[in-house]
This record gives sequence, structure tokens and C-alpha cells, in this order.
Amino acid sequence: MIYAIGDVHGQLELLDLMLDSIAADFAALGRTDRPVLVLVGDYVDRGPDSKGVCDRLIALRAASVDVSAFEIRTLMGNHEQTMLSFLDNAEAGPAWVEFGGGETLTSYGVSRPALRPEPDEWVEIQSQLRQKLPAEHLRFLQGLELSAAYGGYLFVHAGVRPGIALERQNSEDLMWIRGDFLSQPHRLDWVVVHGHTPAEEPFLGTDRINIDTGAYATGVLTAVRLDGGPPTILQVRKTRRH
Repeated sequence: MIYAIGDVHGQLELLDLMLDSIAADFAALGRTDRPVLVLVGDYVDRGPDSKGVCDRLIALRAASVDVSAFEIRTLMGNHEQTMLSFLDNAEAGPAWVEFGGGETLTSYGVSRPALRPEPDEWVEIQSQLRQKLPAEHLRFLQGLELSAAYGGYLFVHAGVRPGIALERQNSEDLMWIRGDFLSQPHRLDWVVVHGHTPAEEPFLGTDRINIDTGAYATGVLTAVRLDGGPPTILQVRKTRRH
């Protein structure tokens, strides 16, 4: 029994709602096997609480050492890769902030830059983030996986290069690919479960399943349950506040 959750992008409220929904769904099935929970990447950027999302996922992974809990697999998305690039090289700052990194800075207590900072200002912002980022968060980000395979399903963030064996796939494709993967059969032996390309509705195809419904923009987070029968979609929506 496998559950996979699409791109969270700093939406801690939606992540918590989805975790509760998955726990209730699994309990209702009356299964006794140990379930697997795969998160397909893009935990940070764009949404308001990247730090809170990372805290939650770190806690989940720590709890998963108990065999009665879900087995947790956390994959790396292109946004985590870009955040790590900025931590290594301040010159990546402008691209990251335009990419949604400003919200991540704010969530860690670092002021997002105004206008167009000079290079030395980016070095200072990088230094502040390095200081504010908990060591366990850095270890979490650096330790994210590129893929996970269970049965007939392969989980990656973005997709695969069609016609290329998994062991020969380029990590950049696994985190960034769109066009070729979305437009033609990949010819691998798995159904590829991915996020990265937001759509209004999840896509359930014969060789791929897309579970990114743009939670940061739509307020809808999507997951899929894979249990040997037809895939089952689970969705949660932001609660309305008046």
C-alpha cells in the first residue's frame, strides 16, 4: 500500500490536512501491512511556511523508525535543489528569489531583498540564511532522494527521459524535465508517479500519474493511493477564513 503526495510548496496547513486524510483512509481500509508514504519534492518556496513543512517532514521521518508507522520516502524537487544551490553560491540568489525563494527566506526569519540587490548583499542574505537554517534542515535537504520504486511504480519529482534506463537517467531530468516526458511514452517498466507540472486536475495515464495540482496557487493538495487496483485520488482544500 503506497500513498504519494504532490508538491506542497510551503503549505503546512494543507500538508497536515492531507496527512490526517491519509491516516483516516488507511485506517478505514482495515489493512495490517505497513504503508509507504512518498513525497515527490518541492516542499519549499512560494507558500508561506517552508520551515514548518520541513519541520513536519523531519518529524515524520523520525517517527518512521517505529515499524507501526508509515515508511516515509522524501524525494528532492527542483526547488530544494535551487535552495541548496543558493546556500552554496550566493550568485544563485536572484534566480531563486524569482522562483519563489523569497517566501522561504521569510519563513526562516530572513528579510527578503527589495528591488535588485548588489552581489555583496546576496552574500549577506546567504550568510543570514546559513545562520538561521537549523542543521537538521540542511541535513534533510541534502539527504533527499532522487527516486523511489515500489512494485510497478517509480516515484520521481519531474519525470524521466524517454527511452533511457533508470540507472542512466540524468538527475537534472528527474528534477526538471517536462516536454519530452509529457509528450511521449517513456518506455520504462514502471508507471511514473510525479509532480513538478501543475495542473487543475491530477492526471492518471497508462504510464504516468501527475499529482501536482499547484497547491500554492489553487489551495488544493493532491495525493494518490496505490494498492494494486485502480489508483485512488485524495484531495484536501484550504479551510476558508472569514
